[in-house]
Amino acid sequence: MTVAGHRHERVAEEIRHEVSAMLAGELKDPRLAGLVTVTEVRVSADLKQARIYVSVMGTQAEQTSTLQGLAAAAGYVRHELTERLQMRRAPEVHFVLDHTEEYGQRIEELLRQTKKTD
Repeated sequence: MTVAGHRHERVAEEIRHEVSAMLAGELKDPRLAGLVTVTEVRVSADLKQARIYVSVMGTQAEQTSTLQGLAAAAGYVRHELTERLQMRRAPEVHFVLDHTEEYGQRIEELLRQTKKTD
C-alpha cells in the first residue's frame, strides 16, 4: 500500500493528539473535570467518521456524565479539528468509552488468583 493509502491512520493520530490537548485544558465543561484519556482514534477510510475511544477513571455515573459532556462538546471539537488540521471537512466525531483497561485489570486479577491456588 502506498503512503497515500495510510492517510486515515495519520489523520487518526493527529486527531488523538489534538483532542488530548483539548481535554487537557480547553474544554471547560464541569462534566469533563475527571481523568479523561484518549486511548485510540479510528477514522474511516473516507475520513467521514471518527470514533474517539476515551478512558474515564471513576464510577459508572461519572463515566456516563463524562460521555454526555463529550457528546455535547463534539461540535466544538469537530470545528477545532477542521482549523487545526487544516482540513476542508473534519470527520463526524463519536466518543466511545474504552473498557480495555478494566478488562486488563480483570484478567490480571484472575491470573493472580489461579497462581495463588497452584
